[in-house]
Amino acid sequence: MIDYRKADSSFHKALHISYPSPKDQAQAKALGVDPGGLIMIHGIRNGIGIVGRLHRFIDWTTGCIAVNNPEIEEIWAAVPDGTPVEIRE
Repeated sequence: MIDYRKADSSFHKALHISYPSPKDQAQAKALGVDPGGLIMIHGIRNGIGIVGRLHRFIDWTTGCIAVNNPEIEEIWAAVPDGTPVEIRE
């Protein structure tokens, strides 16, 4: 779920996703792998917002969900903390 907001992010706003859960951590431990973490839905890196939708042509995040700045503004305003998030491969 969205558990907090980061207005002072390195990106144009960011919404933190509450991952990994205790269940995810236990599963990763059993498999001997790192569950990861610090997953966010965020805008474009500060200072290069002009790239807009062009950011979609390369995978430039490390596991985050990147959207352009107008999109993160819309999501930020519409989605309250506590909203469930489903991440699919």
